[in-house]
Amino acid sequence: MEITAERIAQHLKGEIIGDPNVKVNMVAKIETGKPNNVCILHNDKYQNYLLTSNAGIVVVSRHLLPKQEVKPTLIVMEDAHPAFALLLELLNTMKKNRKRGHSLLSYRAWSSKIGKHVYIGRFSYVGSRSVIGNGCQLYPQVYIGSDVTIGENCIFYPGVKIYDGCKIGNNCILHANVVIGSDGFGFAPVEDGSYKKIPQTGNVVLEDDVEIGSNTVVDRAAMESTIIRKGVKLDNLIQVAHNVEIGENTVMAAQCGIAGSTKIGKNCMFGGQTGIAGHITVGDGTKTSAQTGIQGSVSSEQGAKGIMGTPAIDLSTYMRCYVKFKHLADPPKKPKTEA
Repeated sequence: MEITAERIAQHLKGEIIGDPNVKVNMVAKIETGKPNNVCILHNDKYQNYLLTSNAGIVVVSRHLLPKQEVKPTLIVMEDAHPAFALLLELLNTMKKNRKRGHSLLSYRAWSSKIGKHVYIGRFSYVGSRSVIGNGCQLYPQVYIGSDVTIGENCIFYPGVKIYDGCKIGNNCILHANVVIGSDGFGFAPVEDGSYKKIPQTGNVVLEDDVEIGSNTVVDRAAMESTIIRKGVKLDNLIQVAHNVEIGENTVMAAQCGIAGSTKIGKNCMFGGQTGIAGHITVGDGTKTSAQTGIQGSVSSEQGAKGIMGTPAIDLSTYMRCYVKFKHLADPPKKPKTEA
């Protein structure tokens, strides 16, 4: 199974110099690297090999960067030595999880289109006019509705449900019991005190390299699309409501909740149980502590400093306030009396 430089860089948290789309499938020594190989360079003794290497990708320590242009795509790290184990682990995991074949106990509609080397496990279902790209892995009891489009090399673990009309990019990983495209929570109050359901006519779009943890739900839009941008990582037990947009490379820990029509920026980091109100904007690079409650829009300048508490305020202000808050219940000090 091939993997791109961009995905390796995301896994290693490195910086790319060169073509992010170059693909490799094997680790090799820097002195023998070939175009389908990724190599590691962290030792000064092997620095000259980089100038003549034919490897597709080289993960290199920053102090060994060449002054002239080289053929391989470079992934730059402060120290490339720890990357060796991480890289082997990544490639080994991808190979180990790879399965092929269609179970006789699965179902696929005659109008669906299934790519090459796709695995479909027992009791999985692929609906009408749905398209599944090359190399995808559908574990047992996966449900793919009608008119769904799935890119290449995706992994859907047991119990994943993709509702009608949703679109999934390349290299996405959905863990057990993820639900994509269930109805958004839309109801209009009626005079008699009851609620009338508002039809949810949109869909969900997951871009490339998205990973979503077990039992997380992403609701379809009332109109148009709920969008999870490229490289987003969502933990287990997260709720993403209708018409939400989450920017590139944003990560969220478990039990976060985002209300409808909120726009989240790119490269944000949300601690567990962060709650975000609806119809607001959260700027790029925002960082929250666990159990933060965001009730109004947050600018990139505010969010990048870190925010905490409910309603959320910047981290340094919160810590100063908390010092005073925890002493509010202290008994009053007796005034000093003169002798």
